[in-house]
Amino acid sequence: MHESEVLHVGAGLIFGGVESFLASIGRHSVRTKPDFVLSARGRLETELGLMGRTVRVLPPARISRPLQVWRARKVFGRILEKGQYPLAVFHSAWMQILFGPVLRRYRIPLVVWIHGVNGDKLWLEKLAQRQRPIHVLTASRHLSETVRAWYPDVPRSVIGIPVVAPVRLSVEGRALIRRELGALPEDAVVIISCRLDSWKGHEFLFRALAEVRSGNQWKQWVVGGGQEPGDANRRCLLELLVHELGLADRIRFLGHRDDVWKLLQAADIHCQPNSGPEPFGIAFVEALYAEIPVISTSIGGALEIVTSDCGILVPPRDSVALASALTCLIENLELRRSLGSAGPSRARLLCDPDRQVADIERVLLSCLGL
Repeated sequence: MHESEVLHVGAGLIFGGVESFLASIGRHSVRTKPDFVLSARGRLETELGLMGRTVRVLPPARISRPLQVWRARKVFGRILEKGQYPLAVFHSAWMQILFGPVLRRYRIPLVVWIHGVNGDKLWLEKLAQRQRPIHVLTASRHLSETVRAWYPDVPRSVIGIPVVAPVRLSVEGRALIRRELGALPEDAVVIISCRLDSWKGHEFLFRALAEVRSGNQWKQWVVGGGQEPGDANRRCLLELLVHELGLADRIRFLGHRDDVWKLLQAADIHCQPNSGPEPFGIAFVEALYAEIPVISTSIGGALEIVTSDCGILVPPRDSVALASALTCLIENLELRRSLGSAGPSRARLLCDPDRQVADIERVLLSCLGL
């Protein structure tokens, strides 16, 4: 098979779960040797370029600007002509809307990887459905069932997102990070690492922490934010809530960080109590690799990742259950260690990069009849 016969098309502006996934595709693919088309320059373009992957960035295009769309489609068409790709994988409904018609014009089969549902922007998915794929991929059974009605007679596969195990942090390195962030050795550090979307559960978490009845000391690190326009305002509202709850001396906002893997290993508990279903839950897997127990809610992808061996799931929006779970782990060091020790094997079982990317390639090759 030619080294550049599968084209992956994504956004690439921010660096979230989808972009991390595409980086893993670039790093671990063996049989398909993918090329990439992105809608914007950024960290993903840089990382893929350092891997030696071919990356092309399209000119800006908005549906409200027909001339921009025409120019971007023309550039995309030239990419298809030059590459002669027998298959393209789209990782964004927006990109599928804009460039799916060009793919159809060149009679190139379309595979759709659905990474999530846009919630209040379901019109994007409805427009994207005008381009019929030959196969649909998702990372969780929950998401696969959610989108079943979109393409009811199209074959579907569920393959967990590949997540790389981090380098282990030394004891000294862990202690240094905790000192720098104001955590005492005896503190139980709770961490949440995700975007500041309301459904991720930050407000619910802070209110539950305010109800924690424990003689033990605890601290909370809030990691994430700053990638989209609304994030700054959302952070201000959350900081205001923290002050109202009287927790300003315990909860620290760290903003966007490139060393999340270190922060996870320096923490003791990962808690992200989603009020809406997570399509998969890369943050949970990263916490499992870091050997810390996970607390989340029993909806969406968390149900397929977190077991009683490595974490605690509570009903969504149940503040009493969440406060109880937090209190239990804050007070019980041995339980934290027991649950944390089971994390890495669970993470590898679900998300080993070499195995997961090999499974993805197997599906893509089968779409080509190979």
